[in-house]
Amino acid sequence: MVFELFGSVRRLVKLDEVCIDNNVFRLHYKATVIFLIAFSLLVTSNQYFGDPIDCIQRDDIPTNLLDTYCWIHATFTLPDALNKKVGVEVPHPGIDKYTPGEKRVYHKYYQWVCFVLFLQSVMFYIPRYLWKLWEGGRLRSLVLGLNSPIMQDKEKSEQIGLLVHYLKANMRYHNSYFFYFVVCEVLNFVNVIIQMYLIDAFLGGAFSTYGLDVLKYTEMDQEARVDPMIAVFPRMTKCTFHRFGSSGDVQKHDALCILPLNIVNEKIYIFLWFWFVFLAIISGIILIYRFVIIFFPHLRYVTLRSRARLTDRNHLRLVMEVAKIGDWFLLYLLCKNMDGQHYRELMQEYSKEIVEDGSGKNLLKFNEKEGLTPSA
Repeated sequence: MVFELFGSVRRLVKLDEVCIDNNVFRLHYKATVIFLIAFSLLVTSNQYFGDPIDCIQRDDIPTNLLDTYCWIHATFTLPDALNKKVGVEVPHPGIDKYTPGEKRVYHKYYQWVCFVLFLQSVMFYIPRYLWKLWEGGRLRSLVLGLNSPIMQDKEKSEQIGLLVHYLKANMRYHNSYFFYFVVCEVLNFVNVIIQMYLIDAFLGGAFSTYGLDVLKYTEMDQEARVDPMIAVFPRMTKCTFHRFGSSGDVQKHDALCILPLNIVNEKIYIFLWFWFVFLAIISGIILIYRFVIIFFPHLRYVTLRSRARLTDRNHLRLVMEVAKIGDWFLLYLLCKNMDGQHYRELMQEYSKEIVEDGSGKNLLKFNEKEGLTPSA
């Protein structure tokens, strides 16, 4: 199972032969998934092959029993003790004598971090899985080896001819192809937002402002500041163990517990806070861009022209005159995957087919203006 997991991660790192998405999409299912799996494995290795908790007390309770009990029932800190001076008023941040009625914060997340990180990686891959399912390998079958710059002329002509025939026969029938992709981009954005809320709930409401609190902490006066990373991920916590005494009464034993994994956890979650904020912002920008592309057709021509620099502008303009949003999206993906010279020939042949088809008065006027006439 471990080898299968590493094999899946290796496939994520490997560049796809045919690209069916964009860089922002890949940040979600490649970079983020790799980060989360790596963090999960890091925490797992320390948690199950190391010593995730060590508890000490002055009574005769067996150490292994105390460690297991505190691991299962969670440890706690006292928020009021975070503001007290360490070494004078309290032995460690958040550690003080508990008085009944005082607020306690239990750190129940501790043993679940590795599982939650792995679950998050699965959630970040879901939009990619759906897009691959809906895309169905269409782009790979259309590229037909035209991503290679070296081809026999006869083979190239045949494959370009097949592709032109497909584009002409299916013109204006690719809108669902585009909107499925937009749905997956929306899912990427929604997923990041949901992930931030879920982590916030998982960490007891401490994640939403975690990154900002850390930034503020670095600028505060050293004597007055309270480290937010220690507050959320304490190294030292308390645990209360109850048992029957020799006379049959219930005895309470306070133990001091060391949580070494929190040194790793605090770094993981500060990185994830900034990374998720970055993903949310850039994914939101992409959705705005999609909205603009849908309602401003001229920008489709501009974006395609900026990528297809070797292609004649008149051919691009002619094709964009009749193409719907789905056709533009498919042509844009083809441009990303095909060799520049082959794409130029494709658009040249495709524009000739459009002129020969003569679909619409506006198109005919455009043809006369640009000097494009049907071939004999």
